[in-house]
Order: sequence, then structure tokens, then C-alpha cells
Amino acid sequence: MRALSFLQPRSLMGQMLLAVAAALLLVQGIGAILVYRAQREGYEAGMTNAVAFKLIAETRGKGALGRILRNNDRERDRAPFGGPPLRGFPLEFSGSSPVRPGEKRDSDAEERLAHTLTEQDFPASEIVVVHRTVKRDAFARNHTQRRAAMGRLDGPEMNEMMDDHLLVVGVKQPGKANWMVARVRSPRAFNAMIRPLLVQTVIIYLVLVGAVALILRRITRPLAALTRRVEQFAFAPGSAGQLDPSGPEDMQRLIVAHNAMEARIVAMLDEKDLMLGAIGHDLKTPLAALRVRIESVEDDTERGRMAATIEDIVRTLDDILSLARVGRPSDPRERTELSALVASVVEEYEDMGEPVELGDTQRIVLELRSTWLRRALRNLIDNAIRYGDGARVALEREGDRAVVRIDDDGPGIPEDEIEAMTNPFTRGDPSRNKATGGAGLGLALARAIADQHGGALVLANRLSADGMVEGLTVRLELPVG
Repeated sequence: MRALSFLQPRSLMGQMLLAVAAALLLVQGIGAILVYRAQREGYEAGMTNAVAFKLIAETRGKGALGRILRNNDRERDRAPFGGPPLRGFPLEFSGSSPVRPGEKRDSDAEERLAHTLTEQDFPASEIVVVHRTVKRDAFARNHTQRRAAMGRLDGPEMNEMMDDHLLVVGVKQPGKANWMVARVRSPRAFNAMIRPLLVQTVIIYLVLVGAVALILRRITRPLAALTRRVEQFAFAPGSAGQLDPSGPEDMQRLIVAHNAMEARIVAMLDEKDLMLGAIGHDLKTPLAALRVRIESVEDDTERGRMAATIEDIVRTLDDILSLARVGRPSDPRERTELSALVASVVEEYEDMGEPVELGDTQRIVLELRSTWLRRALRNLIDNAIRYGDGARVALEREGDRAVVRIDDDGPGIPEDEIEAMTNPFTRGDPSRNKATGGAGLGLALARAIADQHGGALVLANRLSADGMVEGLTVRLELPVG
């Protein structure tokens, strides 16, 4: 899986480099195959031309040119048809074909040689061509060993020659019983042409991929900076200065457009905060005055109802203002021991005699905003008490996340409504009576606080062995580190 992920990069630069490398590999591979085939065909054509020249010179030159070639076996000659470097062997006259049982004939070379011999008016009733190495051909091997015994070859040179490529050609002329067998040896193997092609491919890769990498780096560096800025802005709008335009012109225009959009968003958020502050002040002041005035009401029952209504309005107003401001917290994150914070919140409820229990906890230290997280925990525990008649709170670490789990024994939430329960003004109890209280902002605020810390709020029904709902489990997940 790791190797597969390496071959599938996720970044723009990685994907572009992979695409360029794959396209270059395809093009260079096709080009290398074509060049290799052309060079190989030219190489083999040169060897067959050399064989044709050897046969014609031996038969028509009354052996004179053949003797010259044999007397200069130590020197590398060029065939007159532009063939490859060769060393000749004397002609062999054999009563049988040089092809061994099971040996593969080269039909293309046979056609080329037949065409060449026909152009030179050299009659041939049958032609066979096979490829071998010197050491696999008895005649060539014995001839080479004799030369070494005569002192015309040293040991290392003979061993090197034994692995050379050998073209063995048998020609039978009309009316003659014997075969004329010519041999041409070349110290250069076919695969010797692969090395320069590989070197050429590596050089092209280094130059082209390096140039593309530099261009992509110039593009992706400001793009990466813009991505980091957008991610930071999502959690803390207006918390840092804007980016300086850099990179290509298109990228600079994108950064300028983003800066303008970001400035407008920050201005709108500032205006929203100012408006919310004014609303909170303008509403809380008359509510405080109204709370004083109801003391003059003589009926204790009516006075209590009025006071409860005012408290409900104040609490709802606080939730609305908190939900609106949670995206732009003013207090910085502080390194906090989460287990101690959870324990202190549970202790508050225990002091008030509420049915809240603290289960297993692990010591986890992370950076968070304590005031906001306390607010989220209180909202979740209040919901568990209100709808589930109690709460059991635990803290554990799962991988790179700290999980605060709150269980209750209530009726749970219908599966099709769980996702909507974290939306503002959504409540499981549509009656909105005083017994259950609230305006449906507790879970929405807790989810917003979890998002503020880069975490998540997860709701799930807890089922029994027979599939019955035993209660609701709320998981407040926070990233560690």
C-alpha cells in the first residue's frame, strides 16, 4: 500500500511530475525502440553485405581477396557496403547445411542476402543464415584456438573473442554438391546500442524533469502559502496579515483576489460582532430592569413564572451571542490538562447534587480554549441530564485524538434525526416547554466549539444485544498535538 501511495502522489507538483515522467517515458521508449530497430537492421544488413562480399571475392577473385582477408585476420576491416567492424574466417566447404537441429534461422537476413547476391549475379539455389557466438561454432572456435596456439592471440583476447557475435551463412550454388559456409564475427553485440539510449534517456529525464520541477515549484510555493492562509483563516478569520502576491501573473491575480475577499469577510464579521454587542447590550439592560420590577408583583406564583421567563430569555440570548462569536474567539489557546478540566466540570454538577458520574480518564495535555470547552461540556452534560436522567463522563485517547464520551440512559434520537440535531434551534422535544427548556442551541454550540478546536462532535445511539436503544452516546473529539 505504501508503494502504491508513492506512485499516486496527491500534491499538484507530484502529480504533474508523475505525468511528465510517464509521458517522457512513453515517448522516449517508442523513440528508443525505433532507433534500436533501425540501428540493428543496419547492423545486420552490414554483416550480410560483408558476407556477400566475402563470397563474391572468394569465388570471382580466384581466391586473391580471400587470401588478403585471411592474412589480415588480426586487423578490423570495413565491408565495402558500409557494414560493421568484422574479422573474417576462411570459407568452409561442407557437404551438409550448417544449420543444426533445433536452431532458428534468420529469414530476414536470408532475404537480404539473396537480394544482394542476385544484384551481383551470384547464383544461389539455397541460402541459410543463423546467429551464434564464436565458442558455439566448432569451426570458428577451432580456428581461433589455432591462432592463439600460433601466438597470434593472447589468452585474454581469445577469451573475449569467444563471446563475440558470429553470423554463419551457408550458400549452395546450382549444380554443386557442397555448401559454401562463410562466417563474419563482430565484437560488438546487438545490446551494445542500448547503453547510449539509456544514457540519453537519463540525461533527458534530468534536464526536462528538473526544468518542470523548477517551474512547478514557482507555481506551487505561493499556492501552498495561499492554502495555509485559507486554512488559518477558516479557524481564525483576520488573525494574521494578508499574503504578498508572488509567483506567475495568474497566481498573483488569485492571491490579490483572495486578499480582497478576505478583507470583505473580515469587515462583515467585525460589523456582525459590533451589531451583536449592541443587541446584547440593548436587550440585557431592559431585561435587568424588568427583573427588578417583577419584585413588586404580589403573587408569588406569577412572580416566579415571570422570573423564569426572563432567565430563559437571557440564557437563550447568551447562547445566540456565543454561537455567533465562537468562530472568532478572542482568547488564545493555552496548554491545559484535559482530564483535570473534565473532572472539575463533573465536580460542579456533583456539588449541586446532579446525577453525573466521572468514569475512567487518561491524562491528556493539549492546547485549547478552556472557557469555551467548559461551555461545550456543560451543554452536553445538561442535555444528558435533561433527556437521559443522568450522565456518565469518561476521557480516553484514541490514536491522535482525545475523546470525551458522555453516556445517558435516555430514549436516544431517531437515526434519521441525529445529523440534524446539531443544527441551531433543533430540539428532540418539539414542545419547548419549561420542563426540558432551551431553544435547541446547546448541541449546535458544542459542535461549533469542537470545530473551533479542529475536532468533531459525534452522536450515536447505544444499542443493547437485542437491538433496543439503551441511551445516547456523545463523543467530543479533539486533536492531540
